[in-house]
Amino acid sequence: MQRSWIGRARHVATAVGMTCVAGLSAAALVGMSAPRYAAAVDATDGDSTDAILPRLLGRSGKLRAIQGTPDAIRGLPMVSSLFEGVDPTPGVHDLGLSTPDGESFFVLALIPFENKRGARVDGYNIGFWPSERGRQSRYDLPEGFIQVTAENQFTPLSKSFRLTDFITHDQRQVWPKMLVIQPRLIDKLELVALELERLGKPSTLRVMSGFRTPQYNARGVCRRCGRAKDSRHMYGDAADILVDADGDGRMDDLNGDGRVNIKDARFLASVADGVELAHPDLIGGIGVYKPTRAHGPFVHIDARGFAARW
Repeated sequence: MQRSWIGRARHVATAVGMTCVAGLSAAALVGMSAPRYAAAVDATDGDSTDAILPRLLGRSGKLRAIQGTPDAIRGLPMVSSLFEGVDPTPGVHDLGLSTPDGESFFVLALIPFENKRGARVDGYNIGFWPSERGRQSRYDLPEGFIQVTAENQFTPLSKSFRLTDFITHDQRQVWPKMLVIQPRLIDKLELVALELERLGKPSTLRVMSGFRTPQYNARGVCRRCGRAKDSRHMYGDAADILVDADGDGRMDDLNGDGRVNIKDARFLASVADGVELAHPDLIGGIGVYKPTRAHGPFVHIDARGFAARW
């Protein structure tokens, strides 16, 4: 395990702030299932839409969508005005709301997990999560799936990320695709980008690998290559990322030594560790990967709920 980057994060953490809105932290709702979200919002009786919306934007203020199954979305009484005129059938719905910077805010109505038939959902091959086959897993099955079409694939999840950034890298000609992605991961990545910007570093994050269907993940499982049988990528709260402001597809020089190597990945990992120290509810895994012939250095970040480092 590489630990040289962790010490730097202790300094980073002091500069990463925590924001509360109307008595409820902006991230208190991030990563909740829609029923838990509804309960949290109900607890702030009397709040207006103007007071609720900032919480939906996450700790980073950059989130641009909320998700849940149609039934769960219909059960959001305290934010019913947000969904007025919107039929929360599975798909992407524009609420007609604007964020403080004038961007649209969306509802992503999930296809419930119970609609999965065998290995497929609407013709898209997903495979089986370990617990579906009776194997032990510490992780809950996804609540449902975002239906990604050729038309909606560029819908923003946040200021920096789109649905298309996280779809599995196979079945390229198959539409619609199914996506599992957790808002708490998106918020965490946006916080990493904000901290890079504060440090005067390039802050454009590129996702090398986001959601992996179980059938796709199983193809590359091996200890040496770092793909686990029960990978967090299958649960939508993990991403392999790099900083690529110049658009060359490789990690940028983050530590300023004029070279691009594993030290730059460690620098990025230290920033992610600092975000976790400031926002312990977003804690998860951080892994540093050295360059190979196939790719440059990169960092795995997830929001599994407990710390893991490699």
